[in-house]
Amino acid sequence: MSESRRNLKEVAEELLLQLDARDFAAVRRSLARADALRDQLDEKINAVRTEMMKTSYGAIATIRSEQSQAVVISTIATALAAMVGLIFANLVSGGIIRSVRQLLEGTRAVEAGQLDQSIDVATGDEIGQLAAAFNRMVVQLRENRRVRETFGKYIDPRVVEGLIDRPTLTAAEGERRVMTVLFCDLKGFTSVSEGMTPHGLVKVMNRYLSTMSQPIRTNRGIIDKYIGDAIMAYWGPPFVGDADHARLACLAALEMIECIATLRREIPELLGVRGTSMEKCDLRIGVATGEALVGSIGSDIMMSYTVMGDVVNLASRLEGANKEYGTRNLVAEKTSAAAGNTVEVREIDRVVVAGQTHSEIIFEILGRKGELTPQQLSSRDRYLEGLAAYRGQRWDGALRALNASLEAMPGDGPSMALLKRIEGLKANPPP
Repeated sequence: MSESRRNLKEVAEELLLQLDARDFAAVRRSLARADALRDQLDEKINAVRTEMMKTSYGAIATIRSEQSQAVVISTIATALAAMVGLIFANLVSGGIIRSVRQLLEGTRAVEAGQLDQSIDVATGDEIGQLAAAFNRMVVQLRENRRVRETFGKYIDPRVVEGLIDRPTLTAAEGERRVMTVLFCDLKGFTSVSEGMTPHGLVKVMNRYLSTMSQPIRTNRGIIDKYIGDAIMAYWGPPFVGDADHARLACLAALEMIECIATLRREIPELLGVRGTSMEKCDLRIGVATGEALVGSIGSDIMMSYTVMGDVVNLASRLEGANKEYGTRNLVAEKTSAAAGNTVEVREIDRVVVAGQTHSEIIFEILGRKGELTPQQLSSRDRYLEGLAAYRGQRWDGALRALNASLEAMPGDGPSMALLKRIEGLKANPPP
C-alpha cells in the first residue's frame, strides 16, 4: 500500500510538471496512470478493509463464544456452589435439628419422670452448651429424686414434699388442728420372737411393718414413726380434709386387721420354719380424734414433723386397753361419731385412761357399714343390752344378755370381759 502511495506521489509531481509545460497529451497519460494507481490503491484498501472485517467478525465470534463459555461455566459454578451450600446447610441444620430433637425428647422423658436420659455433647456451640446444661439438670433431678426416695423411707413422702417444696406446709411454730391418731401393736410377738435369730427377726419385722403400713398409706394416712413393733400414724390437715380423717383411719384399721391372717401365714414361710405358730400373734389398734399440736417439733439439731397432745396419749392408751377387753381395736367417741356413716361400731365401755381425769366412751369397729353378719348384729344388740343392765347394776339381766351375746359370737372378748367383771361385782357389790 505504501508503494501505491509513492507511485501516486510521483504521478502527481509529473502531472504538475506537465501542466507547467502545457503538455496536455502527457497530462492525459498521467491522469490515466493516476486513475489506474488509484484503482489499485482502492482495491488494496478494500482488501484490507475486508480482511479487517473478517478479523473483527472472527474476534467478535470468538468473544461471543468465550462469553457463552464463561456464562455456562459461571452457571455451572453457581449451581455447584448452590449444591455444596445446600448440602452444607442440610448437614448443619440436620445436626441442629437432631440436637434440638434430642433435647425435646429428653425434656419429654424428664417430664414423664424418666431421669435416666443423657444427651451426647458433640459441639461446643450454643446447642452443645444447652445439651451440657440439660445433662447437668438431669443429674441434679436424679440426685433430688434419690434424696426424696431416701427420705421417703424414713419420713412419709408427703411430709418430705412439704419440707422440700412447700416449707410453709410444715411450719416450725406448729398449729393446733383436729387430727385422728392411730396406734398399732403386735400382740404376742415377744414370745414368738424369742427363738428367732437376729436376721430372722429383722425379716419378720420388715414384713410385718410393710404389711401393716400399706393400709395406712392406701387410706392417705401419715406414718409418724415405728416404735419396735408398734406403729403410730395420723390423719388430718393439710394432708386429709377435716371431714375424712376419722373415716379413713377407721377403714385403715379394718384393713390392717384383715391383713393379720395373711401375716400369720407368711411369717413361717419367710423364716423357713413350718413349725412356728403365729396363731397367738394378733393386732391391737387404738384410734382417737381430737385437737393436737401439729408441726415441726424438736431441737436445733434435729426436728420431726409430728403430732402431740392428749389425743396421741388417748390413742396409745386405747391400743393398750384392747388387752383388757379382748378386742383388736378400740376407738374414741369422737372418732366413732365422725366415721359413723362408714363403719359399724358398738359401744364397749366408759373408761378413764391414764393421764386424763374425765371418762371416755370407747367403741369397737365391727366392720364396714352394712356388712355385718346376722350373728354379729345379734351379738352387738345383746351386748348393748348387757352393758345397759351392768350400768344399772341389774346383774342377772346383764349376765343373761352377755351370755346371749356369746352364744351368737363365741369367744367375743368384750362379752367375756364384762361377764368376769360382773361376777366379781355380784359377789362384792359396789356402793
